Amino acid sequence: MPSNPSPAAAVQFTRALAVGSLLSLIALGLAWELWLAPLRPGGSWLVLKVLPLTLPLPGLLKHRMYTYRWLSLLIWLYFTEGVVRATSDSGLSAVLAGIQVLLCVLIFVACALHVRVRLKAAGKEAVAADAARHALETGAPADPTPTAKP
Repeated sequence: MPSNPSPAAAVQFTRALAVGSLLSLIALGLAWELWLAPLRPGGSWLVLKVLPLTLPLPGLLKHRMYTYRWLSLLIWLYFTEGVVRATSDSGLSAVLAGIQVLLCVLIFVACALHVRVRLKAAGKEAVAADAARHALETGAPADPTPTAKP
């Protein structure tokens, strides 16, 4: 990400990172439990763990701030599973668990940055709108200067 990006560019970047990481985590979960290293040969019911990961996709694509917030909490369940399986499994399963942990961290960072950038941008706009509204209502300047008290 370039230094001092505009809020719109930062929002687009964090959105793309969150959506891309989430889609990658869904694909990893499907491949892991169906073909790469399932608990039982031929696949396992643990593949159903990816279903909750599909729920935030519409909200992420529609820029819903609430979705970014609750996804940043939900993802810690998958992070925990990845850490447990990375330390207890062996072979390919441990490697896949490590990749899951990395993707979870990327999703969390992307969601946290997305919320932070949007709130920061909204804060500036909200302050400017409030100052303009105050100026219209009172006839005072939009950016009043403090006066010295005698």
